[in-house]
Amino acid sequence: MQVYETAATARTDRSPIIKPGRNSWRMARADKAAFLIDGAAYYRRLDQVLATARRSILIVGWDFNPDLRLKPEDPDAPTLGEILRRRVESESELFVHILVWGMGPIYSGKSLRLFKKSGWCDHPRIRLEFDFRHPVRASHHQKMVCVDDAVAFLGGIDLTARRWDDRQHALQNDLRCSPDGTCYGPVHDIQSIVAGDAARLVGDACRKRWKAATKEVLGGVAVEGESALWPHDLTPQLVDCPCALALTEPVRWNGRRGRREAVQLTHDALRAAEKHIYIESQYLASFSIARTILERLQEKNGPEIVILVTQESHGFLEKVMMGSNRNRLIRRLKRQDRHGRLQIYFAVNGDETGTQREIVVHAKLIIIDDRFVRVGSSNLNNRSEGLDTESDLAFEPVTGAGRKALLDLRHDLLAEHLATTPEAIAASMAETGSLIRTIERFNTRPRGLRAFSIDLLKGETESIPGTSLADPRRPFWPYWQLRIGIRWAMSRLTRSFL
Repeated sequence: MQVYETAATARTDRSPIIKPGRNSWRMARADKAAFLIDGAAYYRRLDQVLATARRSILIVGWDFNPDLRLKPEDPDAPTLGEILRRRVESESELFVHILVWGMGPIYSGKSLRLFKKSGWCDHPRIRLEFDFRHPVRASHHQKMVCVDDAVAFLGGIDLTARRWDDRQHALQNDLRCSPDGTCYGPVHDIQSIVAGDAARLVGDACRKRWKAATKEVLGGVAVEGESALWPHDLTPQLVDCPCALALTEPVRWNGRRGRREAVQLTHDALRAAEKHIYIESQYLASFSIARTILERLQEKNGPEIVILVTQESHGFLEKVMMGSNRNRLIRRLKRQDRHGRLQIYFAVNGDETGTQREIVVHAKLIIIDDRFVRVGSSNLNNRSEGLDTESDLAFEPVTGAGRKALLDLRHDLLAEHLATTPEAIAASMAETGSLIRTIERFNTRPRGLRAFSIDLLKGETESIPGTSLADPRRPFWPYWQLRIGIRWAMSRLTRSFL
């Protein structure tokens, strides 16, 4: 059983949150880094970087759709598959490796056969592999792209349908449609872009995953003039900043210990907060994370905590387990919020007629004060702690400019959700020092943040029975292991009576 620090041992100084070997796989320095808010920004920058690729394109994802258009506003724009095909045909040394969770296309409604029938991937220097090497009920959930080991992207956005949206999150948007023509509602997400050693670190994580799935070792690449791959019109928000990559890999499966760095990093970051914790997560169903949040709420002078999470649930299991456990978890947290320092919201957009629609929060983000930000694929649910494969990039700037960039990011995000400006958010924070008071000051428009309507006095606060089956924290034991375990337990019991 994983054991975490208690509140009594929480940090009382400003020692680094990131600690390789404890809560991260490896560290590196990002020559440049920026945060791409929502799918339109990510796809635009990806399109720019792919156009400069010369040696290597590595794509790792939960799903992949080659019919996706990175520029949906241009009806003549090539699809993603066409872009990749054109790049290998124009660059004689370029190789493309794409690794997709084997069940991803099925969950998203795509046929596995479609990929093999499409002409875009029948080039000898394009390798498309489907990864089925995972435990029962697990998924490969990482979302990474690395180009020439020079520029890389990592976050919560897959290269598939139902991920694109711009920052307006309009109630209706004709560009917000899947390749098959099916349109969908507003969706909010975030992806990071890094250059330098940090990009090579992401590339190494892609190659690590490729080796685990295919048993094939891919070598790194060295490209001269790598700075040219960074989008020329993108100003980095962080420069020469320490960062780390935290991984989750299935624990106690296939003879491996697995990795739980991402969840440990989350615990350590929450415990290090002094004034403000800001979280965006698709799910809020981890009772282990809830215990750490409770520890902070019980402190007399603990930090304010604001969490944005999705209200909408899809499918029976998600509604029953994720939705119900979220409500129970919120009820538990709010009952213990004696100092009024916790607010949990979902995002909406509306119009003057009263029409309102939820903006699905698909992001996986944590910002701690002005010192730490984590962007990745890990949700606040059980399976992201030790069943699925996850990857998260964490930044811990040491300069004043770097710390200001984290506050600017937080203010920019709140301004988007509250239909105001980052400057207005920053001014309110300077005046009040409070995330909650700032949110409520601007939370008067059709677009905004809404608290969950949950009866806090009545209802359960423990996880639903059967949660370990629907949202498991670790792989199920194979049947033969279970039989061995039963035989061992019976032998020990028999000996105790002899």
